[in-house]
Amino acid sequence: MGYPTKVQQIRRKKTADQYYINFPTAIAEAMDFKKGEVVEWIVEDKANLIVHRRNVPASPVTLKKTLRRY
Repeated sequence: MGYPTKVQQIRRKKTADQYYINFPTAIAEAMDFKKGEVVEWIVEDKANLIVHRRNVPASPVTLKKTLRRY
């Protein structure tokens, strides 16, 4: 399921315009974002923008990996 979000623009008289995209709370909580966290934006193409974390927090769930034999 997607989360529609509007791009906001702040027009400045003396400096360059700024654009903002807000994360819906559900996405921020699912990703465990923290206030002030720095992320990197990567332009994949004109339809896709990727947010990349350099410092990823540890997962709260430990998964046990098992090999399946067929």
